Amino acid sequence: MQFRQQALARLQSPEELDLPVRFARPQGWLVLSVTVVVMAAASVWAVTGSVASTVSAPAVLTHGEGSYILQSPAAGQVTAVLAKEGERLPAGSPVLKVRTADGDTVVRTVAAGRITALAATIGQIVSTGANVAAVEKVAEADRPLYATVYVPAENAASVPADAAVDLTVQTVPSQRYGVLRGRVKSVDRSAQSAQRIAAFLGDSQLGEQFTREGRPVAVLVRLDRSSATRSGYAWSSADGPPYALTSMTMATASIRLADQRPLDWLLP
Repeated sequence: MQFRQQALARLQSPEELDLPVRFARPQGWLVLSVTVVVMAAASVWAVTGSVASTVSAPAVLTHGEGSYILQSPAAGQVTAVLAKEGERLPAGSPVLKVRTADGDTVVRTVAAGRITALAATIGQIVSTGANVAAVEKVAEADRPLYATVYVPAENAASVPADAAVDLTVQTVPSQRYGVLRGRVKSVDRSAQSAQRIAAFLGDSQLGEQFTREGRPVAVLVRLDRSSATRSGYAWSSADGPPYALTSMTMATASIRLADQRPLDWLLP
């Protein structure tokens, strides 16, 4: 009954039409204006902006022409090692001497290059076709280094030509000397098997390591040159390391992928 009397009293009272109506406080208008500006900026960025992303993958510094595995042409005992690791030899140079049932056989390089690994020692018994050495195909000492990066196959299509690459070199303290700079030269669109990687790098263990999580794609990176550094290459620091880089050095590469529009993430 009390609520009914209050309702009737309100109906009988005249409307307060002469009082000003306040639609919003100044603080409310400020919040509304800021919200509209932020939404407008976000809409413009979603349509015209871009998002940069990177992919990280293992890499190896090489001279770009790959390596090959030198095999013994006959079974027997190694009686002499005629080359040293790190030595650069022309094609047809003697590497090992193997004593067989028919006499001595000399194992020679197939192509000019640098001996990166020797798997045979004096007195060792080798079989026909046994791997005895790895030879990197580089005939000249001043040939530039490249980085071969093994990118996951699902990211290969997003790697643009001439993309920027930062390389953290295993033998160089990045906290002090920074990262090595480079650019994508080419992308091999076919997936690499462990055997193919091992044949190119001359190391079967690296072939197994790089394919542990699937068959990757090889990306060849051209290293930026610099006459101001001891290594001859450009680094994120001013000077870089005070020593030269060598091939078959491991690194981790960070490749900038093609920019994507934020709107592409929202639309199906």
